[in-house]
Amino acid sequence: MAATADPSPPPDPGHDADEAAAALASERLRRALGPATVVRSTALSGGLYNAARLLELADGRRLVLKTAPRACTPALTHEQGLLGTEALFHRLAARAGAPVSTVLHHEPVGPDTPAEWLLLTHVEGTTWDAARDRIAPADRAALRHRLGECLARIATVTGAAYGYPRPSVGLSGPDWPSAFTAMLHAVLADAIRFEVALPAPPGLLADLPARFGHRLAEVRRPALVHFDAWEGNVVLARTGTGPWRLSGLIDGERAFFGDPLADLVGLDPLGSAEDDPDLMAGYHSVAPDRTIDTGARVRLALYRVYLALVMRVESVPRAYGGEFAAWLDTWSVDRVTEQLAALDALEA
Repeated sequence: MAATADPSPPPDPGHDADEAAAALASERLRRALGPATVVRSTALSGGLYNAARLLELADGRRLVLKTAPRACTPALTHEQGLLGTEALFHRLAARAGAPVSTVLHHEPVGPDTPAEWLLLTHVEGTTWDAARDRIAPADRAALRHRLGECLARIATVTGAAYGYPRPSVGLSGPDWPSAFTAMLHAVLADAIRFEVALPAPPGLLADLPARFGHRLAEVRRPALVHFDAWEGNVVLARTGTGPWRLSGLIDGERAFFGDPLADLVGLDPLGSAEDDPDLMAGYHSVAPDRTIDTGARVRLALYRVYLALVMRVESVPRAYGGEFAAWLDTWSVDRVTEQLAALDALEA
């Protein structure tokens, strides 16, 4: 018998997965806020670790639901309870007067929750990264000033200890040298675990906190640090064709307590934000005593080594590929080599 054409299209696994994710999002929303009607649920792109959905409600609210990978998913040592860290960051940063999302609910991993999730208000606008080509020079200068001011204001928050805030991670300490040592040594151990070739001898890298411990010890207060405030995590908005304004900072999951100057590395991972006069003018409008002396430049170089190592090592468990993976491999080698040379020069 001849086959007849089936008028219905074949099942779309991607569509089915999206529908399932939307249904789960609605269920979580009801658990967090009670009866609520989702009129639209859209997957958001741009994140490299957590999944996120924009939930548009019948009452006009727009919320973001973030879901972490399951606890068994391969990850770096510090990537535990990241959404709990993000919830903490947003709550503390809001108290300091920074423009951030409001935390509505955080659900940690538990018997009935295989992956933690977080519900936030949506920051309206577009990311700086997406709007970059439409920003006039005068707007950019004003925005960089405002960004520097916001980060300095966030850094007025003081933690109970130094390092990553989730106790289960075990990467904290009573002082900044001990906490940073644990953080750096953890990513070096992750490199061994994931068989990632390091851009410099492991012993040389592991010895950096001891070699420059006197500079790390200059940090006397565990300040709140976003550490990922690059242009993809800064949201801008404007009215019509008017000037751009800073609408908010998002994705505080990488936050820790330590040297406030580390945020200059996180917001400009490819450059040197401390040499931007507009940014630093805004920063010093809140923290005039935070100068960039030799000790600060040593610490900035250490944080650049750390960030480059994190970005290099995370590429394996996250299975980066293509041009981005190739670029990251080359860039991380160049960045670490450059910063080690800077440390040698500063020490001399």
